[in-house]
Amino acid sequence: MKRLDEADWPQLVRPGSRVFIGGGASVPHALVASMLRSAERFSDVELVHIHGLGETPWIDAAYEGVLRTVSFFLTPTVREAVERGQADYTPCAFSEVASLFRDGPLPLDVALIQVSPPDDDGWCSLGVSVDVVMAAAKCAGTVVAQVNAKMPRTCGDSRIRANRIDWFIEKSAALPEAGKAVLDERHKRIGRYAAQLVDDGATLQIGLGNTPAAVAEALSKHRRLGIHTGMFSDALMELVKCGAVDGTAKSYEKGKIIASHVLGSRALYRFVDGNEGVVLRPSEWVNDPRRIARNDRMVAVNGAREIDLTGQVVRDSSGHSFHGGIGALQDFIRGAGWSKGGRPIIALTSTTDDGGKSRIVAGLEEGSGVCTGRGDVHHVVTEYGVASLRGQSIRERVARLVDVAHPDHREELLAGALKRGWLPKFFTMPATDAGVTKHGVESVRVRFGTGVFLLRPLHPSDMRGLQEFFYSHDEETVRLRYGYQRDRMTGESAYKLAAVDQRKDLALGFFGEEKGRFVLRAIGRYYLDEDGKGAEAAFVVDERTRHAGMAGYLLCELARVAKERGLEKLWASVMPDNRAMAALFLAAGGVEKKGGGEGDRLFEMAVEKVLRMRRKLMNEKGIEVLE
Repeated sequence: MKRLDEADWPQLVRPGSRVFIGGGASVPHALVASMLRSAERFSDVELVHIHGLGETPWIDAAYEGVLRTVSFFLTPTVREAVERGQADYTPCAFSEVASLFRDGPLPLDVALIQVSPPDDDGWCSLGVSVDVVMAAAKCAGTVVAQVNAKMPRTCGDSRIRANRIDWFIEKSAALPEAGKAVLDERHKRIGRYAAQLVDDGATLQIGLGNTPAAVAEALSKHRRLGIHTGMFSDALMELVKCGAVDGTAKSYEKGKIIASHVLGSRALYRFVDGNEGVVLRPSEWVNDPRRIARNDRMVAVNGAREIDLTGQVVRDSSGHSFHGGIGALQDFIRGAGWSKGGRPIIALTSTTDDGGKSRIVAGLEEGSGVCTGRGDVHHVVTEYGVASLRGQSIRERVARLVDVAHPDHREELLAGALKRGWLPKFFTMPATDAGVTKHGVESVRVRFGTGVFLLRPLHPSDMRGLQEFFYSHDEETVRLRYGYQRDRMTGESAYKLAAVDQRKDLALGFFGEEKGRFVLRAIGRYYLDEDGKGAEAAFVVDERTRHAGMAGYLLCELARVAKERGLEKLWASVMPDNRAMAALFLAAGGVEKKGGGEGDRLFEMAVEKVLRMRRKLMNEKGIEVLE
């Protein structure tokens, strides 16, 4: 290594040179400042970089005509430079950036990096940013380093030999810190919904942004989680500290936290310093979708700017304006999709921050770029629920995404879908929210003796699920539930049963997960009486999940919501030979009344008495609410 004097810059950065600048928390700011003091002696120099923390003085208008920036990820200030014509945006997945330097269209003349001082064996550490920095250092003709004594020494493939560095300056400085995620109630609800998709023992990738950070925060009660991610953040560090992450269930790189860069607080930088459990490797290794897929139960959580009703995801633009970048999105969505039991998740608020525009749209704005195709998206999560899209038709995708859009925009989206011919004409009612919940979200996981099931309100998009549920019944169930032998449930009939105005009536379903999809296994509903003081209750439970307490739990949930809405009683009509249902109503304090039609038995239950049954039921049946 040779100590750099500012007078050396013109011989390092020749006219037309392409110069790489390290990113993340490792932008070599002192080195860049030194270079810029000689900028008047440069001509037509191209600067290449990714997202970086701190100031970006090289895009100042004073350098126009001398320096031109090409970025793979736009911060707000770099985006402004793009809009005024002083910078360019190159869309590229992070897994592919190294190949652009090595054998593609972006050969590097100079790489400006930041490293720790060399150890006794002559090795420096790239510290918190290995990502594309390692590739740049290997490919550039000349490597210039800022040697920073405050740079953490990280483990993995983060070392670079001091003799690979041609020039250096010494400048110690605290690494810049990323701002803490600011989470509102929307983000927290998204986090709780997404957490229901994550099993204990899953491996996580959490992307950049408030919404993915909220998902990480909601996973604190999970156990045996692993991490294989591009960015290792404070939110992921906290999961390690609380015991949610230990890596013991990982199928690939067991016990190790895999990442390409670290971005966050000073406490995070101290955490990774010398920590052998955190392994940093280059982006082309970490972000390789085939390698990501080697992690069983890989869960990738990433944000988006917009998604259309067919599932196309927009990440790096709004119309013709560019924002952010593709980053790790494509790599991890595809890798998680290939993983055994994997779950790619797109998490986004239903509207823009000012509430004025829906992020779920019928048609993308002209110029918007699709970062992730509709075939790669498995789950979309908003503060209104989860839309599971994998293997679903356009009709089913549209219906599910309308369900999780903001209520103020659902009618407009429904009209747009009908206009485009994406939905049957009998789809006339957008999903309505039950509006009463004690869990913060309108779904909850409940463990019964027969397994774990998701309880949530029914929505119009459950039409096909209701049909499958009906056709799974044996003849006795159909007769006892419907009172006559019914051999068909048309799509329109199923839609009418699923499209419930949950603000007045109520329809809840238990869904079990089977081979990566959620299957309806029990329904409980009530229909509000005209006087508004009571409601008729009805239930049907799949033969395979009976005797576990599902009907009783549903009855208690109906009573809980009924109480919140000021109802005094529930009542039900039961066929004479449906002894199991009659026994349930009697156990709930029901009183048999006269007046049941066509020989049916009529039971009336005070809401308060039904609620008293809950604790006894859960103890006797071993029922456990998991959230």
